[in-house]
Amino acid sequence: MQAKRRVERPQSNLLRALSEDDYGLIAPYLCHETRSAGDLLYQPGDNVANVYFPCGPSLISYHVTNSDGRDVETVLVGREGAVGGIVSLGFLPAYCMIVVKVEGPYVRVPVTSVQAAKDHSPSFKNLFARYADCLMAQMFQATACNAIHSIEQRTAKWILAALDRTGTDKVPLTHEELAAMMGVGRSYTSRVLQGFKRDGTIETRRGQLVIKDHRAMQKRSCQCNEMVKAHFEMVLRNIYPDESSH
Repeated sequence: MQAKRRVERPQSNLLRALSEDDYGLIAPYLCHETRSAGDLLYQPGDNVANVYFPCGPSLISYHVTNSDGRDVETVLVGREGAVGGIVSLGFLPAYCMIVVKVEGPYVRVPVTSVQAAKDHSPSFKNLFARYADCLMAQMFQATACNAIHSIEQRTAKWILAALDRTGTDKVPLTHEELAAMMGVGRSYTSRVLQGFKRDGTIETRRGQLVIKDHRAMQKRSCQCNEMVKAHFEMVLRNIYPDESSH
């Protein structure tokens, strides 16, 4: 009897964590696509009809819109996770903007197919419930970080989080985007980046930062990333990207 051929999966750590049987429940419904930076996946009030899995170096960010018109970035999601209908039964309104931060390959799956897999398989449902816990941990940590850490610490933390997920030494980020993410004026973030440049930690190029000294960036950062990584490791071992997976 011929052995069953293993299907090569997308470069999504979450999808690769599924058992063969569980992956088979949604494999027929996977839609592979390439998304560009700035693509809007959801805006507040949209029906959540699809789950998106960033693959490889792709990166998604959550933006919360405030009454003064500023959009503050709260969470980054790379190949360790997914966005859209992770917890709910789907077709509920999105609360915030979900935007492609780094272009690349993505997998789109209808929420109905994911929910059917959850209903069919307790182990599938358990994996997504545990990932939802990790996503909530990121949100809680981001709230605490924004309240108590300096702009410099938060900037370094965000850069390191992006590096972990993309596996490169380049971060597509302008001064204006950084200011919007931090919810502060451009002059504050410009001073932070100029300090990083003077110390040789980064170089700035058109529309991106190039990290020259990863260790120095870690020293400037708070420990929020490490706390999130530790929680991922306890709840979903080997899901969170690290240097050995680049």
